[in-house]
Amino acid sequence: MRVQEIMSREIDVVSPETTLRDAAERMQSLDVGVLPVCDKDRLVGVITDRDITVRATADGLDPFATQVGEVMSRENLIVCLCDEDIEVATQKMRDHQIRRLPVLDRDHRLVGILTLGDLAVTLENSDSSTETLKAVSRPG
Repeated sequence: MRVQEIMSREIDVVSPETTLRDAAERMQSLDVGVLPVCDKDRLVGVITDRDITVRATADGLDPFATQVGEVMSRENLIVCLCDEDIEVATQKMRDHQIRRLPVLDRDHRLVGILTLGDLAVTLENSDSSTETLKAVSRPG
């Protein structure tokens, strides 16, 4: 099975110029802890609730003036390709303890996101789904 068969295609993104306040509001309304950061359709980073708290709030940055691009995670982004095998993608999630994996096409454009929920629904009662959930839930 390929990632593109089960990934979520409707994803919300923010731009690097979005303020932290706006990104946090979007996270709250979507009930998510991470948003892909895109320049047009190119993934340039991800912003997490932890980035906002640890990199911005703890340093006293103004959430109304500070832009996502200033505190987003941009180095060593873990992604998968839409035509990758599910096992390869879930292994990345396990190895890096991540719950959401941005999905790119062969032109490196963001086309979706693979979530634990996608895996749980599609791979119900599978060893891969169970092992991935255990691995990403392990204390850091």
